[in-house]
Amino acid sequence: MRVLIQRVKYGSVIINEKVVGEINKGIVILVGFHKDDTEKELNYLYNKIVNLRIFEDENKKLNKSLIEVNGEVLLVPQFTLYANCKRGRRPDFIEAASAEIGKILFNKFLDLFKKDINIKCETGIFGAEMLVKIFNDGPVTIILDSKELCH
Repeated sequence: MRVLIQRVKYGSVIINEKVVGEINKGIVILVGFHKDDTEKELNYLYNKIVNLRIFEDENKKLNKSLIEVNGEVLLVPQFTLYANCKRGRRPDFIEAASAEIGKILFNKFLDLFKKDINIKCETGIFGAEMLVKIFNDGPVTIILDSKELCH
């Protein structure tokens, strides 16, 4: 499982000219799933993300988590995070989860955020053509890969 996290002042997902998800201060999470991912990766990265200290304290140090700042989450499915560009010019997605498995994992990951009553969570739509607006704050952008972190 791979996530790209961007701290934002605003984020939204637009599909067919309609806003389907929108947040203010918080994080936009682009999430892609590996073909071997399980709930272990989902739980691990969920806990890592909500407790990651990427928000500034009163001294301008990155010492506060999403939970501590009452931040919001915009979760966007992004299978292209598993693009392999080692050979040729066209990326392959052999390591990415199938659409069927990816959708199941995405919904389970979304459920982890939705169950937390302290976090407002909005989302894109799995498999849809989306326009994602991100007003990156900082900019702060972090990449997490479950294969590097929890194995």
